[in-house]
Amino acid sequence: MIYTLTTNPAIDMNLMGNAIRPNQVNRTANTVYSPNGKGINVTLVLKHFGVNSAVLGFFGGFTGHYIIDELEKREVQVLPVWVEDKTRINIFVNDGSDEYKFVNSGSFVPVEKQVEFIDKLKNLTDCEYLVISGSLPAGIGEEYYEKILDICQEKSIEVILDISSSKLKDLLKYKPLLIKPNDEEVQKIFGITIQSKTDINRVMSFLKTKGVKNVLLTLGEKGSYFSDGHTIYECSAQPVQLISSACAGDAALGAFLSEWLITQDIVQALKKSAAVGANVAESDALGDFKKVDSYINNIRVRKVGTLS
Repeated sequence: MIYTLTTNPAIDMNLMGNAIRPNQVNRTANTVYSPNGKGINVTLVLKHFGVNSAVLGFFGGFTGHYIIDELEKREVQVLPVWVEDKTRINIFVNDGSDEYKFVNSGSFVPVEKQVEFIDKLKNLTDCEYLVISGSLPAGIGEEYYEKILDICQEKSIEVILDISSSKLKDLLKYKPLLIKPNDEEVQKIFGITIQSKTDINRVMSFLKTKGVKNVLLTLGEKGSYFSDGHTIYECSAQPVQLISSACAGDAALGAFLSEWLITQDIVQALKKSAAVGANVAESDALGDFKKVDSYINNIRVRKVGTLS
């Protein structure tokens, strides 16, 4: 069973505007509310492709209840830890040419609730994979990641990490099954600037020496690269008109996992990942995935290197 952990979930409010101006009333249209959080998005995409997973996380207030109600309507299992603070609302506004993102810090999670989650994780009996995505909320220090990964190590749970924290560097000692950084995160966390194919090889080799088993490296409109520790694959991107980038990376990861964990077909997993990420980027929230099949036909994957 796949579990996803979103420590800092949110309701996303996506708005379309027109010629947004300061200090006046701006009318918006096509408002979309959606249960969100990076791990939650992964679960919803897995669900779309017929792969069951369960949601773990911290939830609070009417906003937390809204997220769980919406997930349960979609027949997604949720194992919440309830906190007193309200779960956050994030706002994304597109004025037809630019996207404006307003992201809140999230609810405070006290120590006793952190312990409650650790106990919940210890008691899971069917967890084979844990996808840890997104930021930490107020009250939780980065050492909390190590407490989680210690339990995963004890229980032989394979871990997939999609976090932008500099703590990622320290977590590689746990030998995660997969990490999904982008080029900015690679530069920020590992100090490697990606400007050429040589840099791609350098990054993949470095991460292999640190214990990472597989790497999905995303470069936005420039596509993505994947390394299984032996071969490096290059995947092209599908050009689209951006509506909202809020869920695209999470959706791409969910699509990749829906294929890779089930069939081990790397090429098809990369094609599906790129197609889904593009279709979501041109949609409000996750969208309807209607263009995924046609986009897959446009994506090209090729082997571009090997690691010793």
